Amino acid sequence: MIEILLCAFFFTVLGAAYVKGYDVVKAHSPEHLAHFYLIMAAARMLLSGTAVAIYVLLVAQSREDAIRFALTFIIMYVVMMVVTLTLRH
Repeated sequence: MIEILLCAFFFTVLGAAYVKGYDVVKAHSPEHLAHFYLIMAAARMLLSGTAVAIYVLLVAQSREDAIRFALTFIIMYVVMMVVTLTLRH
């Protein structure tokens, strides 16, 4: 259960960083929004992949537990993307 709460917090922070960063880039340099989006997408993918890898390698007790966590993480990632894109586009 603690894993789910930490994942929710992780994606809340990533989503908030995207929304705030989008506002800053749009206000100061709107022609760079595409660059900002690509940089944030790369950062989100790297951070998410690292979080899943750390959980699978250090915390997971079984293969089923690792698969369940990875699926939960993917679902939360998709929800975060839908919410942040809906808020800013």
